Amino acid sequence: MIDSDFIKFSQLSTLNVSRETFRELEEYGSSIIRRNKEINLISSSTEKLINTRHIIDSAQTIDLIEENNENVCTDIGSGAGLPGIVLAILMKHKKPLFKVIFYEKNFHKSNFLKEMSKKFKLNTEVYQKNIFEEKNLSTDIIISRAFKPLPIILELAKKNFKKFKSIIIFLGKTGKEILAEALTKWQFEYKEKKSITNEDSFLIKITNLKKING
Repeated sequence: MIDSDFIKFSQLSTLNVSRETFRELEEYGSSIIRRNKEINLISSSTEKLINTRHIIDSAQTIDLIEENNENVCTDIGSGAGLPGIVLAILMKHKKPLFKVIFYEKNFHKSNFLKEMSKKFKLNTEVYQKNIFEEKNLSTDIIISRAFKPLPIILELAKKNFKKFKSIIIFLGKTGKEILAEALTKWQFEYKEKKSITNEDSFLIKITNLKKING
């Protein structure tokens, strides 16, 4: 059964998201909970809040993706696939050629990503690899949620990717200070989006990243 609060609170109804898509998102959340005892996909304390804490939180990233010139998204440290699987489900009908690439070094979690990709017939590629050991990667969007701090993500983008257009990352209560500190070492433009699931959090989309004096 579709949770009506899920639709209302998510604000996704404005994006012409079909009821079928909502069902898939809900089933994905249920799949996470079913497998959570085996492979620790999310904190058990957040299972009851999975729609808002994880699914909607991930889904809001769609507002930062430009449909015309961003076609490949790389989810680093993917874990359960939050936000990558959510994005792939949302984009399946909205923009079928949009691809999400996952890097998750854990065997069981990467297998879970493959299972979800097959279950929902998603346009994805899943690599059971440590993203920090990969070089010369290419993508349009690098996306990260609850993986590593901003300074590490910026270094990773600079060193391990030969080509990317933007970085989307979630920041919490101390995000403003972290962002200010990053701007003393890096030059970049960014767009900010207030989180719809946590009043203390926000998302940023970084473009034109360059290291100062480097």
